[in-house]
Amino acid sequence: MISLLNSLRLPGGHVEEPGFRVLLTEPGGRKAEAIRAIRTVTGLSLWDSKLLLDSAPVAVTKPAWLEAAQDAVSVLEAAGAHAAVVCDWCDRTVTRGADPLDPAPCSGPWPAEACRASCSPSTD
Repeated sequence: MISLLNSLRLPGGHVEEPGFRVLLTEPGGRKAEAIRAIRTVTGLSLWDSKLLLDSAPVAVTKPAWLEAAQDAVSVLEAAGAHAAVVCDWCDRTVTRGADPLDPAPCSGPWPAEACRASCSPSTD
């Protein structure tokens, strides 16, 4: 367990933060707008964006910072698609708000305070 925790530490003693994926859960009713939003978020071609939309539920992005994933979800939802942010460490859906994102502790071997899905958002 300690060796795993040490492997999560970056130079300088900081613990690596988990990445967050954007999961497209449903295409929604405005497909043309959703395809444009996928192109905006991913940079994919029109054809690949349409294939991705038709494959829902599917991960739209690779793991990224929480804020970037939440911004991507906002773009997709504004276009009528249904999307969620998923923690790359514990595969939990991350909710928005000022409370801890998910009150349950992480199911992995990392410290719970390192998982942004378990902790309150920072107010920095």
